[in-house]
Amino acid sequence: MKLKSTWLAAALLFGGSIHAQQHSEQDHSKYVAPTDPLVKEKLSKWQDVKFGLLMHWGTYSAWGIVESWSLCPEDEGWCERKGPHSHDWFEYRKAYEDIPKTFNPVKFNPERWAQAAKGAGMKYVVFTTKHHDGFAMFDSKYTDYKITNTPFKSNPKANVTKEVLAAFRNQGFMTGTYFSKPDWNTDSYWWPYFPPKDRNVSYDPKKRPEMWNKFKDFTYNQIEELMSDYGSVDILWLDGGWVRPFSTIDPNISWQKSIPYDQDIDMARIAKMARSHQPGLLVVDRTVTGEFENYVTPEQSIPDHYMSIPWESCITMGDSWSYIPKENFKSTQKLVHTLVDIVAKGGNLLLNVAPGPDGEWHEEAYQRLEEIGKWMNVNSVGIYETKPLAPYRAGKWAYTKKGNTTYAFYLAEAGEKLPATLKPEGLTLAANAKITLAGNKKALKTKAGNIEIPAKTATEIGQQPAYLFVID
Repeated sequence: MKLKSTWLAAALLFGGSIHAQQHSEQDHSKYVAPTDPLVKEKLSKWQDVKFGLLMHWGTYSAWGIVESWSLCPEDEGWCERKGPHSHDWFEYRKAYEDIPKTFNPVKFNPERWAQAAKGAGMKYVVFTTKHHDGFAMFDSKYTDYKITNTPFKSNPKANVTKEVLAAFRNQGFMTGTYFSKPDWNTDSYWWPYFPPKDRNVSYDPKKRPEMWNKFKDFTYNQIEELMSDYGSVDILWLDGGWVRPFSTIDPNISWQKSIPYDQDIDMARIAKMARSHQPGLLVVDRTVTGEFENYVTPEQSIPDHYMSIPWESCITMGDSWSYIPKENFKSTQKLVHTLVDIVAKGGNLLLNVAPGPDGEWHEEAYQRLEEIGKWMNVNSVGIYETKPLAPYRAGKWAYTKKGNTTYAFYLAEAGEKLPATLKPEGLTLAANAKITLAGNKKALKTKAGNIEIPAKTATEIGQQPAYLFVID
């Protein structure tokens, strides 16, 4: 399936940056299912948990700007530079790479994050260990550009990645490490002899194989640190899809056509090493279709229909992936509808929240998670461990199933209360069907295919972002 026709509308709908395109034009018909029994088992478990937390966090939060992209010398909206150094790229880069000298997130409290995420019904976490700018949020011995080389280094929780993974693991979460394959801080990728022109490596790897091999080893070594020194890890979530073998480039996809070089980092070697430390590890080499993309990841968008392959929409809770001082958070209703829509089409939702420079979230993010949690406490029976059920989505209805039970979600409009009757679109109700509302044991009657809802039952259920009818 191709999402090319819907990516722009979805990006605008969710307030995401347009570079979401690169993750939404992908041809998903070429998906390669894993054969390793342990990977298959973990993938099945991951598909059952449905709802996860993504966090983009780095020194860029200190300036309240888009993650990494202002360093990229491309004439694109998300690469815009602001501030007193913006007139000169070299000056700007130096100022940006000096942020760690003052970066000190003293309010960092991953236990609070983990508790809030668990309360919302989330079951897995993916944490940004390194974005494209190359700043390591872990204590890598292969770079000095890292969180443990900042004023925060004296804090007992200075190795941020280790603390985050431990806190979420302690709450029963599956854990994932986001890792950027390109590294704009490393000389073996952006070689100073050739200033970068764009996001890609600044030299031709075929002409400089010794330099490229150095970069491949650097990438391998950092990933091995994450896979061997940070406890159990379930997902290796790799970003920066332009770092890929030339043979995998799809000429029908606009952003891939602009990749000038073969940037093969030997994913077979990396995956073999990673799984030697973490058996059954899910490897997600985003947009690089093949055996190392165990599930696909449409960004800031939702497929317009059911997909049978494993997939996950990564979507921001606000407008930005990274911290901005005044965030425009989506409503609880919008977030609940997004979750239901995705699950009904066979996917998972990975919802992004961005910590600030002090190491804390916006309070409004906690409020949203608490409100989602209240809804999930009643209605998650139709979310977890369910399978999609045709027609999946029809009008204001979404469907899932578990065994012989059908779950019919009615996605209410803002402020909409349950009416006296509702007719599930695209679903035929059996005459002897037992129907209840989640959170209420009172059986509902049907008449001419309509579900009748007594006023007293509607009052007992109260107003919700979505109403779940359980049909046995």
